[in-house]
Amino acid sequence: MSTAVMDTVRYSSDGQLLDIHRAAATDAPTVLLWHGRGPAERDVLGALAAEVARLGATVIVPDWHPDAPDGGRPHLEASLRFTWDFVRDPSEVVLVGWSLGGRAAMATALRPDPPEGWRPAAVVGISARYNQPEPLLGLPSPMAVCASAPPLPIHLVHGTADRVCDFANAHEFQAVLAACGRPAPLTVLTTDHSGAVMAEYASELGRCRPAHSGSAHREGLRTARVIAEAAGLRTREDHVSG
Repeated sequence: MSTAVMDTVRYSSDGQLLDIHRAAATDAPTVLLWHGRGPAERDVLGALAAEVARLGATVIVPDWHPDAPDGGRPHLEASLRFTWDFVRDPSEVVLVGWSLGGRAAMATALRPDPPEGWRPAAVVGISARYNQPEPLLGLPSPMAVCASAPPLPIHLVHGTADRVCDFANAHEFQAVLAACGRPAPLTVLTTDHSGAVMAEYASELGRCRPAHSGSAHREGLRTARVIAEAAGLRTREDHVSG
């Protein structure tokens, strides 16, 4: 694949930044990728986003601030509006989130009253909790609303060594979805919370950083393929579902 090109732009009224990892094709599908609880950590997802772009999808990764008094809700909403304006057809956008961003993405996709009637083409939750309310957006838990939401492709990715968001929660959510007649593949990774997004915790930094080698990089490649496939792209290797 061609090397992805990254642009950085301001997307919100208070000057928040987002990265656009552009795929080679001008008609590439678009993915909106939300990071987790750490404030302004779009860089943590840089390696994953670049890999998805190499697989053929353009990936938008915004900074947002869960630590803000408003919980970062205006940032998430602004990133949605930026993405809708960026693409030709907003209904084709794939929404992806990691950790706290994963719960927000899943709640947004399944909410009974979608913003301006919008739902993503597919949603991917990575290493998130799905049985808790979504206070950032004022929404119920994804588990509570999945039965009443219109059907759309749902993909789950989680590492068995996750000590932040227990793997069992993803398995429970998959079972709840199945009981609602909404089967969702769960890609099981042999990695921890950060490794699921091709990242690693750096103790000297007190935060995560992209992983460019080792098991976190290897397992993150599997996550990248799940995202690419959710965007309608064919990859060399199918993901493994549990």
